[in-house]
Amino acid sequence: MKENIILDKSYHFAKRIVKLYIHLKKDSKEFELSKQILKSGTSIGANVEEAIGGYSRKDFASKLGIAYKEARETKYWLRLLHDTNIIDSNVYSSMEEDCEELLKIIGSILKTIRNQNS
Repeated sequence: MKENIILDKSYHFAKRIVKLYIHLKKDSKEFELSKQILKSGTSIGANVEEAIGGYSRKDFASKLGIAYKEARETKYWLRLLHDTNIIDSNVYSSMEEDCEELLKIIGSILKTIRNQNS
């Protein structure tokens, strides 16, 4: 099977998000924000997966656009968790870097699609 970088990276990121969620609930007793980041952070990969199975180029772009928005939201939650001292700087830096990489890859794919449709 051919390697799909965005699919692999978004899945790996989702696994990290699940582990962060478990840590936040168990160790920090943080329930509300942890649910928010769980939803948005795992939704990135789910929407990438849906995009790959899209029926058309338009469907592909639409699902990938949703993945991009979810990544932006996840970046927001990470920043908020860090700035309120719920997660430390090491966790934040590592996860934010991965999230930013996803944003760059997805953004690049979306830009390519827009340029092809012009």
